[in-house]
Amino acid sequence: MKNIKFILLLFIPFCFLSSTKATATKTNYLKFNDTTVKALDTALYDSLMLKIANGDKTGKWPVKTKAYPLPGAILPFYRIVAYYGNMYSKNMGVLGQYPPKTMLAKLKAEVKNWEKADTSTPVKPALHYICVTAQAYAGSNGLHNLRMPFKQIDSVIHMAESINALVFLDLQVGFSTVQKEVPLLEKYLKMPNVHLGIDPEFSMKEGSIPGKRIGTFDADDINYTTQYLASLVKKYNLPPKIFIVHRFTKRMVTNYKNIKLRPEIQFVMDMDGWGGPDLKKGTYKYFIAGEPVQFTGFKLFYKNDIKNAPKRMLTMQEILQLKPAPVYIQYQ
Repeated sequence: MKNIKFILLLFIPFCFLSSTKATATKTNYLKFNDTTVKALDTALYDSLMLKIANGDKTGKWPVKTKAYPLPGAILPFYRIVAYYGNMYSKNMGVLGQYPPKTMLAKLKAEVKNWEKADTSTPVKPALHYICVTAQAYAGSNGLHNLRMPFKQIDSVIHMAESINALVFLDLQVGFSTVQKEVPLLEKYLKMPNVHLGIDPEFSMKEGSIPGKRIGTFDADDINYTTQYLASLVKKYNLPPKIFIVHRFTKRMVTNYKNIKLRPEIQFVMDMDGWGGPDLKKGTYKYFIAGEPVQFTGFKLFYKNDIKNAPKRMLTMQEILQLKPAPVYIQYQ
């Protein structure tokens, strides 16, 4: 596995982007029913966790936890199918590659495909938006990252509203930290339909320019983030937040055994590497299934996954046969 190489995301040219200091425009955010008052069906939760383990014989899945999630938990009652990217770039993912109406139609088609592939699991669509992008250029803040203007985040939330989709805000911190970047998003993270993702690939703790080498987060960074999200859940009486951490190498997440699970958070380790079916299954086996936290995700690349032989993406049935079966599917 040491020889696996993945092409890094293309960085957005600095000149295309505007400052995030502008005042956010007023928006009509998604209106969700208050699910926090409904009791969690613990028997159903247990049976679904056993189901997604897919008969795993390692004893690692399903992960044993001390507490159930708070009422209103989305996982494992649903599977999430997300489109990933940035509105300023056609190279960072399908979310920004097409005009919004075309992109949303494609996402809805994928949702239907997953519903057909696994008729026992309802599917929620999602937009996974990179709201802080790593940059080769240090920028005025010297942090090698660029925060998207709030008006762009607002536009993604409006798009999600049109199809009743979830929203994930994703961070590529560069030289910054989650401790600095996550609190800046509180106005969005306090919304019940907005969740969070972080990308260790672009956390450059050793001072390398983003894109020159693969970055890393430690359990301490992850625990800070989940503690912060949990505080918002308590403060605003929210259902559990879903938290995505991308990964395709061992070093991207260090001390995984020290990651703390919380009833306010549903933790997803997302397999983020691209390549042929066997390569991706191997990466998933060693770095996602082999180092269990709580739930798993799987990323599919419309372009990069078909570059090399056998020039095809993994099928939905192949993904559903993984041990454990991913509950979060992301398309780039």
